[in-house]
Formats: sequence, structure tokens, C-alpha cells
Amino acid sequence: MIGLKNLAAVAVLPLLALGQSATLSSYGALPTIAGNGSAVRPDGKYVISSEGITGYFIPYAASVSNLFIKDVHGVERDIVLGFDNATYYSESKLHPHLNGIPGRYANRIKNSLFEIDGLTYHTDANDNNKNDTLHGGSDGWDYRDWTVEAHTANSITFSLVDPDGSLGMGFPGEVIAYITYTLTPYQWHLRMTALSTTKKTSIMLSSHTYWNLDGFQNPATPLALNYSLFLPYAGLQTEIDNIEVPTGNLLGNKQGSVNDWWSAPKQLGANISSPDLLGNCGYNCTGYDNCYILNRDAQGPFNWRQAPVATLASPFSGIQIDVKAHVLVNGLLLTACLGTFALKETQGFFNDSSRPRVAEKYGCVVMEVEDWIDGINNPEWGRNSRQIFGPGDGPYVLEATYNFSLNHTLAATFNQTA
Repeated sequence: MIGLKNLAAVAVLPLLALGQSATLSSYGALPTIAGNGSAVRPDGKYVISSEGITGYFIPYAASVSNLFIKDVHGVERDIVLGFDNATYYSESKLHPHLNGIPGRYANRIKNSLFEIDGLTYHTDANDNNKNDTLHGGSDGWDYRDWTVEAHTANSITFSLVDPDGSLGMGFPGEVIAYITYTLTPYQWHLRMTALSTTKKTSIMLSSHTYWNLDGFQNPATPLALNYSLFLPYAGLQTEIDNIEVPTGNLLGNKQGSVNDWWSAPKQLGANISSPDLLGNCGYNCTGYDNCYILNRDAQGPFNWRQAPVATLASPFSGIQIDVKAHVLVNGLLLTACLGTFALKETQGFFNDSSRPRVAEKYGCVVMEVEDWIDGINNPEWGRNSRQIFGPGDGPYVLEATYNFSLNHTLAATFNQTA
């Protein structure tokens, strides 16, 4: 929803060592990049960089905490939400799944249960008055410290061993996961790989990054409503109920509707006053928290293997993100932000008391590249082969690239009207 959730803080539980898994060798080691894994800033962050881009990362939730890009004004902007110090992520009583890896199953599981081969598994009911499971439960993967496996000038790899029972979250079997972030000139690449070593289990991962492409430094507005968004394949979406859980129905995003992002780029806030937007993201919610189905077989001028699945651009900074998926990702969740969240020292204004140093309502946007939400409870969708994995099935893999560029045309239009 256009919303940050207020979730109680949960203590970080101890992480199992990789060496404790006897079955890892049966899959072969995943490639990582050797490097100086002990190098870390005083604030607990690891730095990687390439031409035109610098990122800070932390082991908690394998999160990106800062991402710096120069805009059309020549100013370097930190374009993701976060905390100034790595320790705050586990201490904060607000846990909005801030820029980390939700797992072992991203987003919602209806009734906090699912079935595999006739066996029913009950997961931690941590959402909507215990009516569903969100992002793996109250001690999901983005509540845990990951291990830094490798760290070089432009790449960092994290690992996590999630045991059978998922430390009380209810997911069956051991899973070993690796997340590698790599920066190349003006690009951020991510690769997520997860191996189920002992039992069939559900796996679906994503990157839950909160974007403000102005670094909250647009003098006219701190909001993201004037950002341009284009989802060229998103002709369908999963219908949701009042608590944002898929009903099992698929809806068409008709041209001209509030959920039409496919026919042409439009501003995030273009339909913010439309009565059709009320309830679009759950009961009495005005905004977006929708899983858009990416129809890669659609005819048209776009080749999904080369064209972006999503394009987001700010008219103030001119910074544009083109999201490309290198495996057949079939869903993209759009979430816009609601509420207040403290800005970092690298963001916002310090000399204007009229501008609160928080991310305000509609101040940011999340784009989650993932499969269909709650596909494990809707077998008629045919998602089991992409969401259920066992010891003989090979790894779960998600790969995506965020290409950063400057949209001077969009920025020129903004400057003419500002």
C-alpha cells in the first residue's frame, strides 16, 4: 500500500555456520568473488562502487543502506531509505522490511498455511491480526544477520542458512541462500540463489528497496507522486481482498484505469484523487500494493530479455531506473509509502525547519521483482515449479539489473513548469 507497516522489533537469532550443512556439497559451491570480507566502515556498512554509482550494504537482512547517483544538476543523491548506522536496523521498533531480502517466502501467505504433497505447513501468522504470514514471519530472513562471504571493490556476497522449521517460522526443510550484489558502470546487479537441501519447501525472494530518486531534496515537494512509471507487460494483476491477500482471481488492468501502467508512462499520482483508487490496496486504502502479472508473451515492440520490465523516473533529479530481469520473473509488486520515517544525514534539507526530516506520505516507492504472490495456495495458476523446491530440483534463482541513467527530457519539462 502506499504504506510503511508498524511491526514490533524481534531479536535477531544466532545464525548457523555454513559448515554445519552436510548437504551443500551435493549441489556444488555457488560462485562467489574472493576479497577482503573483513573491510567495513565504522558505521557497520560495506562499500562497493563503480563508475557513476556507489552503494553501502549491511549484513542485517542483506540490505542496501545507501545508493548514490549523480543527477542532472550534477548533485550526488542518496536515493534509498535507510538508517545512518547499521546497528539501528535491528534496534528499530519500526520494521518496514527496509531494503532487505524478505524470505523464505516474500509477501503474503493466505491463512498462514500451505500444502506440499498432501502435508499442510503452518507458518508464523504475523500480519493483519494473525490472519496471514507476511515476508516469512516475525523472524523472517530480513530480521536476521547474514554472513559476508566475499567483499571486493565492486561486489559483495551474503549467505544465510535457514534450518528446518525456519527458527519457528514453520517452513519445512533446510535452505541455504546466497545474495550477490555487484556494481558496474551505472548499474546495480543482484543475484539471489537458494538451495533446498532436505525437504520440499516454498521459496520466493525479492528485493524490498524503498526509492526516492531525489534523495528527498526536491525543493518543491518531498513526494514521489510526480515520478513517471511504466510497466509495459503489466496487463494483469492478482485480485486482493481487504487485507491484501490474493483471492485467486486475476484482473485485467484495462487501458485508462487506475492500474494501467502498461499502455504509456504516467505519473504515480495521476489517479490519486480517483474514487476507483480507494480500496485498491486493501480496506479503506488509497494507493497501490498490487502484484502486477508480467505477460512476457505479449506481442509488441518490447523484447523482455532486453527491454525493462519497469521504468521509474523523477522529473526533478532526472534520475531514471530501468529494471531488467534476467530470468523469467512473472510478477512485479508496486508499493508506495505511507507514514513517517527518519531520513539519513545524506538526505533531505538541514536548513529549512518547515521541512520535517522524515519520509512523508507518498514519499517513496517500492518495486519488488518476484513471482505471483501466494502462488503456493493457488495451484491453478501453475506456479508450483517456480515456488516449490526440493533437494533434487536445483536452486531457486532470481536475477535483476537496475540500470541508472539521466532523463534530461523529463527534467527539462519539470524545470519549465517549476
